[in-house]
Amino acid sequence: MWRIARDSGTLDLNTSYAYLIMARDFAASSRVAIAAGEPVGFVLGYQRPTAPERLFVWQIAVDESQRGRRIAARLLDALLADLPQVTTLETTITADNAASQRLFASFAERHGASHSVGPLLTEAHFPDPGHGAELLHEISELRRGT
Repeated sequence: MWRIARDSGTLDLNTSYAYLIMARDFAASSRVAIAAGEPVGFVLGYQRPTAPERLFVWQIAVDESQRGRRIAARLLDALLADLPQVTTLETTITADNAASQRLFASFAERHGASHSVGPLLTEAHFPDPGHGAELLHEISELRRGT
């Protein structure tokens, strides 16, 4: 997962330790796509502790060699199908990440869900310079077990 995130060109890269711990502690709300015995995509998420019906997608990425095969869409669909209690999906996306915006808009449309976008974290929230604002994408009214 760390390698895929590093090579994505768009994701904030966490330490390799963070990916290992996320995979261990949030395995029920994360998925890895495998092709020819190698990881080619992943989605890391967690159910919000104060609202377990909400799934926050932390990161999603697909290896460049596998893009265009709907792997990210299938990862999200499989995750939702395995979490029937989830009725709302949340994620944050920067304004310049058109691919992620399309992915989540398509997900909402496929599932007949509402999709709203609003501010969550501004550039001023980040201590490191150059980090763009993170917009909250909220996909709600998901049907249980779809």
